[in-house]
Amino acid sequence: MKLCRFGWLSCTGRSEKGREGQSVCRKLKEKGKNHMNPYIGHPTQLCGVEEHRLVGGKGDGMRLYEVRNGNGLEMTLSPDRNGDIARLFCRGINLSYFSPCGYVAPAYYDKTGTNWLQNFTAGFLTTCGLQAVGSPCVDEGEELPLHGSIANLPTETSYWEEDDAAIRIHTLTRDEVIFGRKLNLRRMIEVSKEENSFTITDEIQNTGDRREPVEILYHMNMGYPLLDEDSIITIPSGEVLPRDDHAAEDIAHWMHMEKPQVGYQERCYYHKFSDEKGMAKIFQPKLNIGLEITFDAKELDGFVEWKMMGVRDYVLGLECGNCYPDGRDVMRRTGMLKFLEPGERKRYRVHVAVQS
Repeated sequence: MKLCRFGWLSCTGRSEKGREGQSVCRKLKEKGKNHMNPYIGHPTQLCGVEEHRLVGGKGDGMRLYEVRNGNGLEMTLSPDRNGDIARLFCRGINLSYFSPCGYVAPAYYDKTGTNWLQNFTAGFLTTCGLQAVGSPCVDEGEELPLHGSIANLPTETSYWEEDDAAIRIHTLTRDEVIFGRKLNLRRMIEVSKEENSFTITDEIQNTGDRREPVEILYHMNMGYPLLDEDSIITIPSGEVLPRDDHAAEDIAHWMHMEKPQVGYQERCYYHKFSDEKGMAKIFQPKLNIGLEITFDAKELDGFVEWKMMGVRDYVLGLECGNCYPDGRDVMRRTGMLKFLEPGERKRYRVHVAVQS
């Protein structure tokens, strides 16, 4: 028996229940009615989107979209935080990292220095950019905060739609200021109902009248129990470079995860792919579950592996972006900084598939 939109029974299937469903469908069609699945009450009994609000703590009042695809994939989106993905589960197994600060409303955002970390919920996806990614810096007289401000902006509009094949969540975030940058981020997250996968499609537009630098990093964060010392990491890059001397000391073990360690200092590795087929994968053999990220490595040409094996700060970042997180001033000097002309648009896609 196959389920269609809103839990309708499709007229296919060889099982006894499938044939029974076909019979029900035929009878309802003869009466000129939609063939709703007779086994369920409300459509969201099986899949769909529900909107909630948080009560209490720093996340008080935040809107959340709880998304279920009916095959075991569940995610929580935060429309008050750029439509980023706060939680990701598959068949009850947590896949992402949830930071000690938990949910934090955008009103608490402080762009000074590294205070961005006080709002870093992490989750499965935190979007970094659009005016800056990485280290705080001053670029051509503009003071730029850690990882930019887009992840702490509420969406201007958000809604979802659903059909037989997928659930699609649409958001619009305006990163615009007077006398400065005017950038829009239109996002669609398409969650498949047929398999446990989803695709993030972002379109960035320069709505101002001057040429603007644009940086974006998809800060995707793997967490326990998907991540532990037995996890197998696969990144088929052509070259791996350490971000600093500390990372260089252990570059031979970039793919080896470790147990949580007291006083662990983060290590970052930059992966360069030989063609456009960007991919990173994590597999947990104890649970027989894995997650694969694919993207165009020519468009998103700055892939970062963030290895943080600390106590409670235990997370692996698999992060594709159009830059490296060394500061916009460094990206300008190295020629890696991207720009949008007035009215110009740029589209990026990232696909995530859960394998279990």
